[in-house]
Amino acid sequence: MKNLRWYMVGFLMLSTMLCYLDRQALSIASVVILPQFHLDKLQYSWIVTAYTVAYGIGQPLVGRFIDRVNTRRGLAVSVTAWSIASMMHALGGGFWSFSALRALLGVTEAGNFPGAAKAVSEWFPAKERAFATGVYNCGAGLGALIAPPLIAIWLIPHYGWKAAFIATGSLGFIWVIGWLFLYYSPEHHPRISKEELEYIHAGQDETLATCETKSVWREVLGRKDFWALGIGRMLSDPVWGFYLYFIALYLHDARHWDLAKIGMFAWMPFLASDFGSLAGGAYSSWLIKRGYSVITARKIAMCTCAALMPCSIPAALVGSQYLAIFFICIVAFGHQAWAASMLTLPADLFPKRLVACASGFTATVSTVGSMVFMPFIGWMVKYHGYTPMFFIVAFMHPLAAVVVVTLLKGRRPEDHGPTPTPTMAG
Repeated sequence: MKNLRWYMVGFLMLSTMLCYLDRQALSIASVVILPQFHLDKLQYSWIVTAYTVAYGIGQPLVGRFIDRVNTRRGLAVSVTAWSIASMMHALGGGFWSFSALRALLGVTEAGNFPGAAKAVSEWFPAKERAFATGVYNCGAGLGALIAPPLIAIWLIPHYGWKAAFIATGSLGFIWVIGWLFLYYSPEHHPRISKEELEYIHAGQDETLATCETKSVWREVLGRKDFWALGIGRMLSDPVWGFYLYFIALYLHDARHWDLAKIGMFAWMPFLASDFGSLAGGAYSSWLIKRGYSVITARKIAMCTCAALMPCSIPAALVGSQYLAIFFICIVAFGHQAWAASMLTLPADLFPKRLVACASGFTATVSTVGSMVFMPFIGWMVKYHGYTPMFFIVAFMHPLAAVVVVTLLKGRRPEDHGPTPTPTMAG
């Protein structure tokens, strides 16, 4: 098969799409679930926090599991487990049960991004990694894009809120069958061409892959580069969480939209986020081809994207509800363009045997921010409304960019500029 690596990243995009579709099911259904079970916004924020904490704690553990058992088996186990956890949400009956179910979903979904980062490190040369990451990260916006019309317009009105979890969760089993059929490492794949295998190897740095220490975790946590990524994600990831989990409630409470109108328009920011994923990855890869080092290209791309995030301020202030959606779309575009570089950096900085673990640990550090931020959002919305939150999230990415630019000093051989590699169309 020609260009087999892009089929692999296509499957990663689908797993990310399912991850976010299952994640968004509660966000959309919350418009119905909160009144039915007499839950307020603060309680809802704690339910979301239960997911966030479990997700953050689970990522380094599941990432290490994937590093040990290999990408193919690890992601298959993860997707199977979270599909079951998602379907179990139909059993929810109140604050504590939904909190427990969200925690279960969080720890099982924790394997997606470490596994995807590891797969990209296996299948792509450095100059293509950011764009490949942007492609699979499109699944985040795609899943969140599909969720409003699928759940708000079709599933809940016709079959009730429980169907939202059963129907979306069941899709993961189909993915697992296709994944086990198609995915192998490049060296062991029966359908890869000799030319593509040589192309992949020519653009990868193997010098760090032979390094072994007694403690993998100590090796990851002891690097300053890791903390640049972890703190950067700690500041930026909660912003995406705000839009992901509160967009439907914001449109319902502040803009007075009903469920049908939410289903018609709430997908637009997530479509914009998909364009952001592709644009951010392409921009970083373009900078590398122009002669910038890998790390410098990532920094420039991230700073450019961070400059878009203050558009959240006019989103809260404009009178037109459609202009508000437009500015939220710009913010969603900016965040996912930022994420295309942020999620690629573990593969740029760490040997392949540590990529999933390092990616998981950066997510754990980001959880510290989310553990504080999510309940803070619930408290702020309950007592002061949504507008202050739009002001706060406007400046978190620029602050994260300062941290990344200041602390990230990692250098690998390809940082001296891309070396000539065989040309192969993607």
